[in-house]
Amino acid sequence: MKVKVFDEEDEKDLENDINDFLEDLDGEVVDIKYQVSIGVFSEEQVFCFSAMIVYY
Repeated sequence: MKVKVFDEEDEKDLENDINDFLEDLDGEVVDIKYQVSIGVFSEEQVFCFSAMIVYY
């Protein structure tokens, strides 16, 4: 079993990275975990979109 972790500041970038990975994956996906976190720096909001894919 293996894992692949993705981390992007934009949800579309995360989506593209995951789709590219899955397109080339020669195996089976066991699970996908998704998380969004938000931080505030001064008056700016910083988003972090992340996912972990568990696969064989």
